[in-house]
Amino acid sequence: MNETLKTLMERRSIRSYKSEIPPKEILDQILQAGIYAPTGMGRQSPIIVAVTDKATRDQLSKMNAEIMGTDSDPFYGAPVVLVVLADKNRSTHLYDGSLVMGNLMNAAHALGIGSCWIHRAKEEFESEEGKALLKKWGINGDYEGIGHCVLGYAKETTPEAAPRKDSYIYYV
Repeated sequence: MNETLKTLMERRSIRSYKSEIPPKEILDQILQAGIYAPTGMGRQSPIIVAVTDKATRDQLSKMNAEIMGTDSDPFYGAPVVLVVLADKNRSTHLYDGSLVMGNLMNAAHALGIGSCWIHRAKEEFESEEGKALLKKWGINGDYEGIGHCVLGYAKETTPEAAPRKDSYIYYV
C-alpha cells in the first residue's frame, strides 16, 4: 500500500502521552505539513501557535478544562500543543483551519508522533484571558480558535481502527 494512504488509514487519536517533547526538527516537519494544507482560494487564513513552554501549555489546559467543566487535563498529558487559529474575515476560515489540523495530525503520525484534536479553542480565544494571550504572543487580527493539536510520544500502543460503517460511501 502507498505510504501516504497507509498513514491516513492508520492514524488514531492518542489519549495518553509521555512527558518528553519531540525534537524541534520533528516539530518543524509537522508544522511545515500544516502550513501546506489547502485553504480557500489559497488565502492561507490560519495561523499556528506552537506551544512547548510548560507554563503556557498548562495555562491552556486549565482554560480548556474550565470550559469543559472539569479539573482534569483535557490535553491527556501531551507536552506540545499546536493551537490553530484562523482569520474570521475569510468565509472559509473554519474549513481552512480544519484542513490544517488534519495535516498536522497525519504528519505527526507519519513521523511516529501521537496526536489528538482537542476542541474548545474557539471559546478559549473568545475569552479575555485568551485575547490577552494572543496579544502577548504578538498576534493581531480577528482570529477564531479552530482547535488544539496536542502532540507527543504515545504512552501506549496505537488503538486499532473501529470498523467502518457500511453506509459510508454512496456511488451514484
